[in-house]
Amino acid sequence: MRAAPAATFDVFEKSIVDLLAAQRSGTVTSRDLVEKYLARIRAYDQDGPRLNAIIALNPRALDEAAALDAERRAGKVRGPLHGIPIVVKDNYATTGMPTTAGSLALSGFQTGRDAFMVKKLRDAGAVIVGKTNLHELAYGITSISSAGGQTRNPYDPSRNPGGSSGGTGAAVAASFAAAGMGTDTCGSIRNPSSENNLFGLRGTIGLSSRDGIVPLSHSQDIGGPLARTVTDLLIMLDATVGADERDAVTRASRGYIPPTYQGTVGDAGLGDVTIGVLTPLFGTAPEDAEVAGIVRSTFDDLKSLGAGVVEVPFPELDDLLRDTSVINAEFKFDLLDFLAPFPSAPMRSLGDIIQSGRFHPAVEAVLRRANEVTDRDSESYRTTLARREAARKAVLEVMNERGITAFVYPTLRRKPAAIGEPQGGSNCQLSAATGLPAISMPAGFTQDNLPVGMDLLGGPWSEPTLLKVAYAYERLVAPRRAPKTTPPLIAGASSR
Repeated sequence: MRAAPAATFDVFEKSIVDLLAAQRSGTVTSRDLVEKYLARIRAYDQDGPRLNAIIALNPRALDEAAALDAERRAGKVRGPLHGIPIVVKDNYATTGMPTTAGSLALSGFQTGRDAFMVKKLRDAGAVIVGKTNLHELAYGITSISSAGGQTRNPYDPSRNPGGSSGGTGAAVAASFAAAGMGTDTCGSIRNPSSENNLFGLRGTIGLSSRDGIVPLSHSQDIGGPLARTVTDLLIMLDATVGADERDAVTRASRGYIPPTYQGTVGDAGLGDVTIGVLTPLFGTAPEDAEVAGIVRSTFDDLKSLGAGVVEVPFPELDDLLRDTSVINAEFKFDLLDFLAPFPSAPMRSLGDIIQSGRFHPAVEAVLRRANEVTDRDSESYRTTLARREAARKAVLEVMNERGITAFVYPTLRRKPAAIGEPQGGSNCQLSAATGLPAISMPAGFTQDNLPVGMDLLGGPWSEPTLLKVAYAYERLVAPRRAPKTTPPLIAGASSR
């Protein structure tokens, strides 16, 4: 007897477009898809390579998928995310699941509501399979937490997956869901994208709402998607961006968001694009050389698409970016404000979390340092804000003077560090300090088969242009390569 089509359908490396088509044809249901992703999570998250990417599963995922299947049978299809399983980072508020931000101090914390972007995803028909681990309270880039432990890189489980959205990065790379949501305060979407051979976008500040996201720094926080393909990224963006009355900064997005990002990429070449090679961010240490060489090897591809590629020395950049982070100055107060509307929250402040002792030792130093800040509006804080504005102005001036469409540089100058070692080489601060958008896209692999990514940073609201470059590059190069530790399942079990 021939197996039913659903039994032979494999979600491994399937795009959102593939999954939507399979549902439309009747090959699979949304419930089938959720079951298949759950099988992969069972096989590879706590077994096999033990990626430890998922911090909590959605207990209602199968029921929610079944309800969406009923809608489809009744002739109602919400759009390209209808019935599509995704994962979200565990600093997004979610109904029906705790929101811990990776901290045992927030164990069991129920917000009773969805974050704005989570609600938009649900409204679009997405099924949240589960929530992903992160660097505790999003304050770090190796994705270790007291609630979730250490997430491992599916390309080499002895190495970290980037952070702080490392659980999302590892989960999407390992096909635990079609795509996922992360947050980026200083590289936390882009670093995991780089280290997991994914595309990830940090948008212009104001592109998407921070409502319902456990904050790290209101001046630098933004949420966004990580995906295996540019088209999946476009679909996730369409579903999640836009103005929100709960987040005043999103008012600035009005007039800058296209009806659909899918309509902005097209088949045209890049003859109107000039890419500036931001020399200072390639590094000069011997440890920077391998990644720098991999990123530079992509320039011929970009040129073949019609783009101009020019070196931009920008010797003042290091000084401009120095002392531009406001994370330490804002975290304590932003967390206090976030917790205030939740009287049942297990903690009321950063001080409470520290006093509880229920956090990972890896974050103790940064938590204590942040808790020592006494004033929301100090002289040093105002000086930092002024430095940020000066850096933004200078970067835009160089772009205008040189006719630069986007800067290119390694997302991280060094390959994923071994677990337990610090991750060096972050280039996160340029986008974080200026509020300008940056997309990380795969550049290649090191000699020991570890992914390397490169950032493209553009002017305000230049997301359509960055996505156009990424889409054209992806079509030419096909840079996606699945990790060998999480292959297709055979009869619902690991084939390894």
